Amino acid sequence: MTLKTLDDLLAEGVSGRGVLVRSDLNVPLDDAGSITDPGRITASVPTLQALVEAGAKVVVTAHLGRPKGAPDPALSLAPVAAALSEQLGQHVQLAGDVVGSDALARAEGLTDGDVLLLENIRFDPRETSKDDGERVALARQLAELVSGADGSPGAFVSDGFGVVHRKQASVYDVATLLPHYAGTLVAAETQVLEQLTSSTDRPYAVVLGGSKVSDKLAVIESLATKADSIVIGGGMCFTFLAAQGLSVGTSLLETDMVDTCRRLLDTYADVLRLPVDIVVADKFSADATPETVAADQIPDDKMGLDIGPGSVQRFTALLSNAQTIFWNGPMGVFEFPAFAAGTKGVAEAIAAATAKGAFSVVGGGDSAAAVRALGLPADGFSHISTGGGASLEYLEGKTLPGLEVLDQ
Repeated sequence: MTLKTLDDLLAEGVSGRGVLVRSDLNVPLDDAGSITDPGRITASVPTLQALVEAGAKVVVTAHLGRPKGAPDPALSLAPVAAALSEQLGQHVQLAGDVVGSDALARAEGLTDGDVLLLENIRFDPRETSKDDGERVALARQLAELVSGADGSPGAFVSDGFGVVHRKQASVYDVATLLPHYAGTLVAAETQVLEQLTSSTDRPYAVVLGGSKVSDKLAVIESLATKADSIVIGGGMCFTFLAAQGLSVGTSLLETDMVDTCRRLLDTYADVLRLPVDIVVADKFSADATPETVAADQIPDDKMGLDIGPGSVQRFTALLSNAQTIFWNGPMGVFEFPAFAAGTKGVAEAIAAATAKGAFSVVGGGDSAAAVRALGLPADGFSHISTGGGASLEYLEGKTLPGLEVLDQ
């Protein structure tokens, strides 16, 4: 895949030119509306900073949460605009609408090096519409925000890797209307994932967690033929344990996936690795009392909330020899301190392998959040992705519309 990049755009010159940037600013908020993990904002800054310093008139579009195609005050990008202002070291305006009169007036008033953030793009139902015409109509209005006074086209920079697997107006359609470029983040993510699917140094270890096997089935199928080992943890491990005929108590279980897991275990017996012990409790709660049991001894009235210390030790030994590691999904309910040791232990094992020269990729989503929440240094890993779903779909071999359109 050959993408024109931000460097190409900067070489052409952007001073005084309107540039539309699709960023991924979908950060988690607490009940008070405060940002709990600014990781994606931080990751978006290098591209925006470069455009500001080059004198572009920058218009940023992004989404937050899942509004139902209408304005929702709880999902306004106001806290994001404040955080972005702080990180960029300059005021970032927030438009009161997506492509309405306020957005248009503010865009027209931009001077070189200014940044305008449009309100949550998903407040407009056309963003996620299945109707091509509706999406293109919104994309045209977005493109107009960065067109020159003489009608000359602005430019589009795709820098929201977390959404490139979506065929949406601000991700896909706008790239068909404007000269388009991959931002720093998208270019880096694509390069890293290409490395994982092609020229990987061996042994190649994959660590998969999270709650559902169904979410990871395609990536297991795809990577089982490429990786030397796939470590399974998190809620999804219980469906695999059930496939071995073991009782999993009241643990999370996808009963309709048990036969599939049995087939995977038979087909890839030499690749898949399951926990040997589990940390269980009688309820899903931060104040539940943890108890470690063997993986084949889970009590009927208990639920597994983390992998146990024996599993961490086993997985650490396996990961210590790896030269390439891809990790997606926590090993347990890391948000509860009593059930965070499995995720932390495996993350530390990956960081230790990285320190010895392994190439490690943390596949976005909850894994990236766990690294930050558990206080682990980001530079302990070769790359921390910002796009969980996009990363997985790329590794599954799927075509990502937001990347495909840049390669034209």
